[in-house]
Amino acid sequence: MKLLLDLGNTRLKWAAWDGGLGPVTAHAHDAGGPEGFAALWKDIPTPEAIWVASVADPALDAALAQALRARFDRAPHFVVTPAAACGVRCAYAQPERFGVDRFLALVAAHAEVRGAAVVASCGTALTLDALAADGRHLGGLIAPSPERMRAALHGAAARLGAPADGRVVEFADNTADAIASGTWLAAAALTERFVARAARRLGTAPALLVGGGGAARLAALLELPHRVDADLVLRGLARYAEAAAHA
Repeated sequence: MKLLLDLGNTRLKWAAWDGGLGPVTAHAHDAGGPEGFAALWKDIPTPEAIWVASVADPALDAALAQALRARFDRAPHFVVTPAAACGVRCAYAQPERFGVDRFLALVAAHAEVRGAAVVASCGTALTLDALAADGRHLGGLIAPSPERMRAALHGAAARLGAPADGRVVEFADNTADAIASGTWLAAAALTERFVARAARRLGTAPALLVGGGGAARLAALLELPHRVDADLVLRGLARYAEAAAHA
């Protein structure tokens, strides 16, 4: 059994892999530190290997590694994005600068989708990546998530008042709804535009996979066929770890 961990900017997700992905557990962490890491795996047997995909601060990486070593007496493997692996070829000239979560999501998409794909992840940021059927990464985009857009607006415009949740509507008649609608519809429009441009470049309509903490809300606004998939990164990590074990 392998223990797989996806350490993001706000959450740690993990699951066991033993030929299939077990139940996924999520733990929220704050920017100040990894409070509670040490107690997370008290009921998990010692795995044969521990694999981590992290886009978090290096201090959190170090704290996570310390907690894992203390619990299981073994060091975790932190994945760094390679130029190519598992049939996926990264478009970046410096692949280590490409988020490992984005790369591993593409690994899962390439293995599971017959044909081209676009992976959209709506978390701290909105990321979009296009993948050809042969595993060639065309590149992607990064934009603020709707929540980050909303926070930036309130931070820059004092008269907007305190942040408030709003509804997404086509024509808002109050500020909270106007901001919620503008930010979420902007994310949906960018996603749909990216898919359209990817289809033009690829010569075929790509499958659209939507993940991240805001996936459900973003997906509800899309007018394109799509699939919400919360665990692409962990499944891609599993495939990467399996390939490394047999290299």
